[in-house]
Order: sequence, then C-alpha cells, then structure tokens
Amino acid sequence: MEKLLSEIKWDQDGLVSVIAQDVHSKKVRMLAYMNEEALKKTLDTGRVHYYSRTRKQLWEKGETSGHYQLLRSISIDCDGDALLMQIEQVDGISCHTGNHTCFYRSFQEDKWKEELPYEVVKAADGNMVNYVYDIIAHRKANPKEGSYTNYLLTEGIDKILKKVGEECTEVIIATKNEDKSEVVFEVADLLFHLSVLMIELGITWDDIYQELAKRK
Repeated sequence: MEKLLSEIKWDQDGLVSVIAQDVHSKKVRMLAYMNEEALKKTLDTGRVHYYSRTRKQLWEKGETSGHYQLLRSISIDCDGDALLMQIEQVDGISCHTGNHTCFYRSFQEDKWKEELPYEVVKAADGNMVNYVYDIIAHRKANPKEGSYTNYLLTEGIDKILKKVGEECTEVIIATKNEDKSEVVFEVADLLFHLSVLMIELGITWDDIYQELAKRK
C-alpha cells in the first residue's frame, strides 16, 4: 500500500481521479475522486470510498443506497495521476439516477463499422462476446438483406430455440469425440445463437454477469 501511495501524483487539492470498472462486464461504471484517506479506507475495508468535491468529505459508495462497490483490484496509470479499480457492484446500480452506469447518455450518432477487424476490437476491450452481441443488436435495428442474423430474428423465437437446441447437441457430439477444435467451433456457434436469443428477449450479457456474480 505504501508503494502505491508513493507513486500517486495527487493534484493541488490532494485528489486523484478514479475510474471504476465492473470486474465482470468490464463496463465503466463511474468516474470519481479519492484523497489519500479515501484510498487507505478502500484498501483497508475492501469497500470503495471516495472523496466528494462538492461536500468536501469522505463517503462510502452505497452508504445510503445500499449499492456498495467491493474492491477486486486496483491499478495506477503510467503517469501516476489516475487509478483504475476493478469493482463488484452490489445490486448492479452505480449511478444515483438508478442506471447501471453513470455513462448512460450519448450524443453521437451511430457510427458502427461492421468491417472492424477482431484485432482492433481485442485491442480496445478484449471482449468478443459483447462485440458479437452488439453486431447482432445492430443487425436487428438495421436489417441487411441476406443476413443470417436477420433471418433468425425474422423467423422468431421458435426458430431461434431450434437452432440453440441443435448447437447444444453439436457441442455434446464434438466433446464425446474429444475433438478440441470442433468443440471450439461449436461452442462459438452456440454463443452466437444464445446471443440472438438474448436480444430477442431483451436480455443483456450484463444481466448474465450479475446473475453469475450472485453465485459465490
């Protein structure tokens, strides 16, 4: 802890900016500030504490709402003037507005680039499952002629369920055959079709992460 504190470049008010990132979904939950006391309190208790610049006081995230943040890891950036915390968000709500993240508003138009190569996506956030989910959601909002995804969404839930069932069977067969490459191929197919099913029902991967987080 002393080494970490010694490397932080506190600003003129004795504060450092802190990014809280969900340890499961990897979504940015919020941006806040800490002073040395808040950081020490966070490290000592495992519950995230911040410093309020408006109230000029230390506060524990969730102390009034019950939406606590549990510290899982903490990193310092190369310049020492920002911290990145991996946190587990209790009850899935980070924003005082009741939203899962404070970054729930956007002013940009959709500038989706479907030709974006996987290497770029991997470098950006490393989460291919969310990337594929976003592509499927984009297809639903912007149908494309000849798209297999749009075919499934147009056919509806029965067709999607049929495909999910088929892919489950193919995973089992590939596993019984002890063919690792085929298992990888079939699991990828299954995840794709599960993503289509989730979008059809309005379920997000964040919903799945939150459910898994409950299973200690």
